[in-house]
Amino acid sequence: MTEVPALDPGFIAQLLPFDPFDPAFLADPYPVYAAIREKGPVTRTPLGLWAVTGHEVSSAVLRDPRFGWGDGATVADHFRTAADGSVVRPFIFADPPEHTRIRALVGKAFAARQVDRMRATAERIVRELIEAARAEAGDGPIDLMAAVAHPLPGRMQNALLGVPEGYAARFDELSADIARGLDPSFLLTPEEVARRDQARAELYGYIGELAEQRRTDPGTDLISELVSAEEGGEQLTPDELEVTCTLLLSAGYATTVNLIGNGMLALLRAPEQRDWLRAHPDQVSAAVEEMLRFDAPVQMISRTALAEAEIAGQLVQPGDQVMLMIGAANHDPAVYDDPERLQLDRRTTRNLGFGLGPHFCVGAPLARLTAQAAVSALSALDLELVTESPARVPNIIMRGLAELPVRVVD
Repeated sequence: MTEVPALDPGFIAQLLPFDPFDPAFLADPYPVYAAIREKGPVTRTPLGLWAVTGHEVSSAVLRDPRFGWGDGATVADHFRTAADGSVVRPFIFADPPEHTRIRALVGKAFAARQVDRMRATAERIVRELIEAARAEAGDGPIDLMAAVAHPLPGRMQNALLGVPEGYAARFDELSADIARGLDPSFLLTPEEVARRDQARAELYGYIGELAEQRRTDPGTDLISELVSAEEGGEQLTPDELEVTCTLLLSAGYATTVNLIGNGMLALLRAPEQRDWLRAHPDQVSAAVEEMLRFDAPVQMISRTALAEAEIAGQLVQPGDQVMLMIGAANHDPAVYDDPERLQLDRRTTRNLGFGLGPHFCVGAPLARLTAQAAVSALSALDLELVTESPARVPNIIMRGLAELPVRVVD
C-alpha cells in the first residue's frame, strides 16, 4: 500500500496557486482561475510548480515532446509491480516509445467507428434508467447522478467489455474509489488511498479473469480485441492489459459521469440554452462540446519537463513540474468570447476537455457518445433544480457532483 503523508496545509499552500480545500473554490473555481490568469498565462508557485492558465500555452505544452512524464515520480502511485519485480505503467502515464506502442493497440478498440456502433445501446440504457427513476420517485425528486450519470457509463463500459450487467453496481463502486484516488496522494486521507488501492487490486483481478476467458473463448468485446490486438508483431502483456484497462476504464467512467452531471447542471441553470437545444435536437453534439468546455470534468493535467524549454517567456528546466489548468484554459477570454456563459451554439470548439496531442483521451469517442445520449434524453424532460448549489465531490483533478436532485414538472 502507498505510504501517504499527513495532509500539510502549509506545504499545499506553497505548492498550489489556490486552496483546494476552500468550499468556495470547490463550488466555483473559475473566479480563482481568472485571478491567477491575470498574473500571466504562466506563474510559478513558491515550491517551483509552473501553473499554466492560458489556452495557447496549454495547447503548446500538450503538443510539445519536451514535456511528458519522465521517471513518473509524480504518478508512481498508479504503477504496478509485476510478479517478476518489473514496474508496469498505465500507458497514459508513459512517454514514447512505450506510450506509442500501447496506445496503438488500445486505440484500435476505441476507434470512433467502433464506438459509434454502441449509440443505440446508449439510447436504450438511458431510456430504461429514466423510466426506472421516474417510477421509483413518483412525485418526489430524482437524483440525476445516482439515477443516470453514474449507472449509464458503467453499463456502457460493461457492454463494451462484455461484463454481465449484474457486476455494474460493483464496478461503479470500484471506479469511484479509483477516480477519487486520481488526486495527488498528499491531498488524500490514508483511508481514501487504501480504498483506491484495494479497488484497483480487485479490478486488476477481475479484468485478468476476463482476459483469460477471452483467450480461449474470444468474443466481439473490448477485452477480446485487446487480447488479440497486435501492432508491429507485439501484443499487450497480461500485466499491461490489466493495468491499462483498470485505469482507462475507471478514469473514463469518472470523466463521463462528471461530463453528464456538470453539463446538466449548467443546462438547468440556463433555461434559454435548454430551450435552444430542444429547438435544435440535432445539435446535441455541439451542446456536449460546449458543456465540456464550460465545466470540464478533468480540470488539471500535469507534465514534467524532459528538456529545457521556454513557455510564455519563462525558462523551464528538466525535471520541473508543470500543471496545466485545463479549466482555466477553457475559460481563456483570449480564445472564447464571454467564456463564463454557457453558449451551446458556440463556434469555437478548440476546448481542451479531453487533452490534446499524443495523450489526447483515447476514450473520448465513447465519453462523447454516452454524454450525448444522456443530454438528449434529459433535455427533452421538463426538469427543475431542487437546489441551485448541489454538493460537490471534493476532488481537484476530477470536478464533479455528489448529487443533482431535480423534479420532473408535468
